[in-house]
Amino acid sequence: QVVLVSGHLDSWDVGQGAMDDGGGAFISWEALSLIKDLGLRPKRTLRLVLWTGEEQGGVGAKQYYQLHKENISNFDIVMESDEGTFQPSGLGFSGSAEARDIVKEVMTLLQPINATDVYDTADGTDIAYWMRDGVPGASLHNDINKYFWFHHSQGDTMTVQDPNQMNLCAAVWTVVSYVIADMEDMLPR
Repeated sequence: QVVLVSGHLDSWDVGQGAMDDGGGAFISWEALSLIKDLGLRPKRTLRLVLWTGEEQGGVGAKQYYQLHKENISNFDIVMESDEGTFQPSGLGFSGSAEARDIVKEVMTLLQPINATDVYDTADGTDIAYWMRDGVPGASLHNDINKYFWFHHSQGDTMTVQDPNQMNLCAAVWTVVSYVIADMEDMLPR
């Protein structure tokens, strides 16, 4: 059984892709790194996917889905961060009402950093195939007020990233992915 965390590596051609979507790739990598450094071993596999070809029609995500869809019942949740890594507020979530209640309970663990909100839908080009087929999905919600200042522009460089805000986003990703991966049962479909 798999809990998937992800971001994509490709960027728009005029920028460096630090925000879109280096931040999502970074926090996904960091989540697994933190879990490993803490010596935690969840019941399910945590899988990091660094998508490619998102800006070219999602060809990397489509290929991954084609290669793994026969095991769709083993995917517990798919998570994608692709709207920057600014001050986090919570998660967008797509799934059953019962699964949403569980995710809301998990999010209470993030009260110390004030990132407990659960929004009605998850967004993510790279996880859309999975959510369409009933796999619960989550996307990072954060303060995107400055996102379109840099989106697909030459300004999308490392200077856009705030290390403290990225750490908070990584904390959200780490807590949610670990807790779901370590629950007794998979999220209900």
